[in-house]
Amino acid sequence: MTRKTGNYDEYHLEWLKDPENAAAFINAVIEDSDREAFLLALKDVAHAQGGMTAIAEKTHVSRSSLYKTLSKRGNPEFSSISKLLYGMGLRLTVEPRIQTHGTA
Repeated sequence: MTRKTGNYDEYHLEWLKDPENAAAFINAVIEDSDREAFLLALKDVAHAQGGMTAIAEKTHVSRSSLYKTLSKRGNPEFSSISKLLYGMGLRLTVEPRIQTHGTA
């Protein structure tokens, strides 16, 4: 029996097309508090949601600015992150963290 396997990157990008999956992915990355991983996750979701050109059109931000913002050296402002998320059909929310008894 031959099992057909696909390319992981293709599967990952296809999975990220769903806004629920994209939000879950970004939220999981945020839990790690790693800036570079967060920017890479945003870049992955942007590619899945139609690519940088499509996101640039939706956000009225140039493609080159998006690439610079999401690079390893990128240091995006809050407004840039908000625009980017909006262009991907997502939004930033804050919720209380769940605490277990005896932890701060």
